[in-house]
Amino acid sequence: MIVNRTELIVGRILLVVILLLTLLPFASMLTAALQSPDRIPNGFAWPTDPHWENFVTAFLVGKIGTLMLSSLFIVAIVVPVSLVFATLAGYALGNLRIPGGRAVLIGMIVGLTIPFEAIVIPLYYQLTSFGVINTQWAVILPLIGLYMPFSVFWMRAHFIGVPRELSEAARVDGASVWQELRRIQLPLARPALSALGILLFLWTWNQFLLPLVMIDDPDKRTMAGALGAFQGQYIDTLPLLFAASLLVMLPTVAIYIIFQRQFIGALLQGAVKG
Repeated sequence: MIVNRTELIVGRILLVVILLLTLLPFASMLTAALQSPDRIPNGFAWPTDPHWENFVTAFLVGKIGTLMLSSLFIVAIVVPVSLVFATLAGYALGNLRIPGGRAVLIGMIVGLTIPFEAIVIPLYYQLTSFGVINTQWAVILPLIGLYMPFSVFWMRAHFIGVPRELSEAARVDGASVWQELRRIQLPLARPALSALGILLFLWTWNQFLLPLVMIDDPDKRTMAGALGAFQGQYIDTLPLLFAASLLVMLPTVAIYIIFQRQFIGALLQGAVKG
């Protein structure tokens, strides 16, 4: 498709406008975070005397270091385990003709429609009976299960798009199912796995409700729970609240910037296949 000069210029202008609208809230939060702690931020203005120490205070008050380690522990288990299960299930549903596969797929679709908030209370009593309440496992186990419908559906969509001729050629060469999956399917699935891994990381890192309900110890919750430390005497200290919010968002923004090529590549791959 040929794009003329006018369309190109208009497209770039729109991209610049969207970029500015996206960065404006972050810039506003930064200027508010640098205000004096005893001042209420008003408007978008760079302070004459920036208080960079607000970030240190917010880091200590919110126990962000402790919560970061807790979040990393949860993420380090939830994301890899979810990717492994989703890959195996997606490959089975998308590439293999397994008995009952359609029923399993329908069950996954139904799982996508269930509101997360509707099952928090039953999960609490079930995890209490398992004896894992008030531990990080009370967050890890439910998250793996809650992510499965979307993750399996995502990976199944990828494996369906892989030409069946590759599988047939592998069978002719004498490759087993595991050999085909390891040597042919997994290398082709790297963009889809990368994008899914990013999504799972963001969802797990920003998880707030489940740790709040399942864990009584604030030091075992996730990074999103750091803002809860500003209740009470710090509720009116808005600059510290903005500083803590930026610290909480920083890891997710960094992960997206680092892996944006893989994420965009997976989306474009799906668009080309479609």
